Amino acid sequence: MDIHIAVEGHHDLSGQIYRQLRAGILEGRLAGGTRLPSTRDLATQLGVSRKTTLDVFERLLSEGYLSTRTGSGTFVADGLERLPVERSSHAKAADSARERTRKARDAAARAQPLWEQMPENFPLPRPSVPSPQDFMGGATDKSLFPFDVWRRCVNHALRIQARGTGTYREVAGEQELRLAISRYLAFNRAVTSNWEEVIVTQGAQHALDLMARITLRPGEIAAIEDPGYPPAHACFTATGARVVPVPVDREGLIVSKLPDKARLVYVTPSHQFPLGMPMSLERRVELLEWAQKRGAVIIEDDYDCEYRFEGRPMEPLKSLDRAGLVAYLGTFSKTIFPELRVGYVVPPASLYSPLLKARQIADCHGCTLTQSALASFMLNGDFAKHLRRMHKIYAARRTMLLDHLQGDLAPWFEPIVPTAGIHLAAHLKAPLTEEQVVSAAREASIGLYGLTPFYLDTKPQPGLMFGYGSIAVEHIDAALTKLAGILPRLVK
Repeated sequence: MDIHIAVEGHHDLSGQIYRQLRAGILEGRLAGGTRLPSTRDLATQLGVSRKTTLDVFERLLSEGYLSTRTGSGTFVADGLERLPVERSSHAKAADSARERTRKARDAAARAQPLWEQMPENFPLPRPSVPSPQDFMGGATDKSLFPFDVWRRCVNHALRIQARGTGTYREVAGEQELRLAISRYLAFNRAVTSNWEEVIVTQGAQHALDLMARITLRPGEIAAIEDPGYPPAHACFTATGARVVPVPVDREGLIVSKLPDKARLVYVTPSHQFPLGMPMSLERRVELLEWAQKRGAVIIEDDYDCEYRFEGRPMEPLKSLDRAGLVAYLGTFSKTIFPELRVGYVVPPASLYSPLLKARQIADCHGCTLTQSALASFMLNGDFAKHLRRMHKIYAARRTMLLDHLQGDLAPWFEPIVPTAGIHLAAHLKAPLTEEQVVSAAREASIGLYGLTPFYLDTKPQPGLMFGYGSIAVEHIDAALTKLAGILPRLVK
């Protein structure tokens, strides 16, 4: 690669090159063992004679800064200490001027104030203990994924790509994957859509960001559930919108408490995040009527609807929508694993074209290799087979968790029994506190996570979120048995 050397004018060319190379070596920018360009290539790069660069290299070789290897080239000598470069008063004055310029430039190049106020990390669960007894939410069990089948799908996708040309692909995603998603939604979720209405994204968060950008202007109101999903709150805040938390009850979002001028409403009706109850049919109809009267957009995040364990499936808002108000979001993060980074959105027809434009501006399109492999995985029936297997496994984990919460842990917890999903919430009974229980559990190598970080304006009701997507049933049993022995000691 070219080495950065600046040559000014036509005087003392060898001296200029020598001083810059020597300074780079002494300051550590040119590390020991770094191969330098040949004298011929360097001369061509700098527009000087080869004799000039030969003189520089010979001087640096004689001083021990460079070494040669027969047949390999010229290298920075190993073992040199990083010493300060001697600088003239003129050079020091120039450096001082450059530093003042840099500071002035940095002072001007500041992000908008709202970005200074954004949290560095969302208050979502992260692994808290190096132990298999960790109830982290939002995680899946990768050890149970059929990687041998997936490898065949990837190899098939590679063969397809090898026969293609090196061009950009469809902004909305690979046609085969969009077809597979539309068929899956029609069969599993009663969401009827043509494959051409599906837009593939880099996960649900990407879809949220695109939706926010095309629907919200600075100062407009976005309503979200409280407690709710922190990344959604952050996403809408980043657009400059005014985010208004709306409380939930046993039937989901309380529609009567929505702000009249809300431009967008974000909900998780199938499995309210993080509490877990589904939105009632009456409340769903009420929300659709409210949005139609005000021309508001509804984002329906169906993040883990695939795993249903009891009760009849509720109609998604998208399948009830007759006025073109609902954008339906889905993800493969809970059915496969989050690292896949594939999600999708089925927007109202009026928002399809703006969404494509926003996607094209953001990143043009996602990884086509992953999309082609996932399309094969779905269309060949392997995805459905994997879901059936995981449903049985998660059902057993859920049963074990509820057996403890409604059994030996009943004096301390009041679980909110969900009909679907891979986590459940349980409120703590007085006098226990979240911090007290989480801390004591961590000392026993049990990872527990509080509900308080998910609340905004509503007064938090202390409790815990138990994720069972990545913890085996035997570890659930062992951890909660251990917890049942710890809790009585906390109230003495």
